[in-house]
Amino acid sequence: MAAVTNDSSKKEFNFTTFQNVINGELKTTETTRHAISPHTKKPLAEVPLSTSKDVDDAVAAARAAFPKWKKTSFEERAKALNGLAATIYEYQQEFVKLNGYELGAPVSIAEILIHMGAGWLSETAKLHPIDEVVEDTPEREVIVRYLPLGVVVGIVPWNLPLHCTAAKIAAAVIAGNCIIIKPSPYTPYSGLKLVEMAQKFFPPGVVQVLSGDDSLGQLLTEHPGVDKISFTGSTATGKKVMQSASKTLKRVTLELGGNDAAIITKNIDVATIAPALAGVIFSHSSQVCLAIKRLYVHESIFEEFRDALVAAVKAFKLGEGVGEGENDPTVTIGPVQNEMQYERVKGFFSDIEKEGWKVAVGGTIDESPGYFINPTIIDRPKEDSRIVVEEPFGPILPILSWSDEDDVIARANNTRMGLGGSVWTTDLVEGRRIAEQIEAGSVWINSHMDVTPNFPFGGHKESGIGYENGLGGVKAYCNVQTLYLKKK
Repeated sequence: MAAVTNDSSKKEFNFTTFQNVINGELKTTETTRHAISPHTKKPLAEVPLSTSKDVDDAVAAARAAFPKWKKTSFEERAKALNGLAATIYEYQQEFVKLNGYELGAPVSIAEILIHMGAGWLSETAKLHPIDEVVEDTPEREVIVRYLPLGVVVGIVPWNLPLHCTAAKIAAAVIAGNCIIIKPSPYTPYSGLKLVEMAQKFFPPGVVQVLSGDDSLGQLLTEHPGVDKISFTGSTATGKKVMQSASKTLKRVTLELGGNDAAIITKNIDVATIAPALAGVIFSHSSQVCLAIKRLYVHESIFEEFRDALVAAVKAFKLGEGVGEGENDPTVTIGPVQNEMQYERVKGFFSDIEKEGWKVAVGGTIDESPGYFINPTIIDRPKEDSRIVVEEPFGPILPILSWSDEDDVIARANNTRMGLGGSVWTTDLVEGRRIAEQIEAGSVWINSHMDVTPNFPFGGHKESGIGYENGLGGVKAYCNVQTLYLKKK
């Protein structure tokens, strides 16, 4: 597949070419690069390889656009975001193809990601950080104001390119900032196309995008003309971003890795919950920061639950759901996105024999033209084994048993990560009692990965700094000013 097939009835946006956007104009570079298809390992379309001059030009354009943009009304900003959201839906089938093309996402996952991208734009457009009168007496009035920071850089991960690009654009611009998006080198195409579309709705310099390799991130994070970095990615890279941003005291929001635990109590309907959890766990080949990475099942139902989980996994269909011709909606699991992650996940598979792990299902990686990995469950590995302690970010899951509530809570919290967690039970008193002791930014009872643009999302411990989403997430793109008005 050389490029995404374009619908000839829609002429405005071409899904076969991908360029930078600097100051409202499509720009290419003398040297280009390309990503690799996770389905075939073949080269995908060429994209720009941005230089330091491109960074300087984009930052200068953003700084020039900011004074006027910050004075636009909230209604005008919201209208632009809603227009961009509607355009995603107008090109929904093209984006389905594009998510399969660059990400390897099956049709069902691609459709979810498109709805998330559009939904984050339109819902964030409702979040208005208005001034707050915190004191009003005959002597004085005290007002807390939320002022846009200026120029934001949004660094987008490879696993959710459309959604994260949309979310970062939405929060930055509704607060009155200008933003430069840096897509992942592995999946640059959705972000480039979305920002190209954004030029219909935003003045030049307000929303820009620069494609490049790993060196581009440092050029942006160290640039003195940038006021904030919003980074989504690994904990290791997040630490480097924070170190780089510290040189100019840039504001940072870091959404980093996770090692989410799900605790299954004895008070559940196994026949209902096990298949549902299988779908959550292996969704998007488990390449989601909030995916369940450790499953703790009460010993009284362990065998029954494990067997039901295995049966559900065996019903999955691994393959290429979004192809050059007709899509195959029966495919539920796609490939791992890139070679780096593929090799990392393979490392866990090599531990199966070395560590003597018991495989409940899967356990092998078949020869294929791409980065396909069979969903795999490891039955009760040691608590200190790598598959439990580390985040594979791929379709391999340890399932462990428990009997004592305090013990399983301690085991679930025994990680340097703290992104999410969940408890599954029909006893809501029990569920809340356990959930309130989980050390994570998002904890669910009887669901998992249930995030929306309206509620805060962030990590504890080494899973992040700050949070996104909700009104507080928008305020994170602002400077707080306390204004004191003496009346007498």
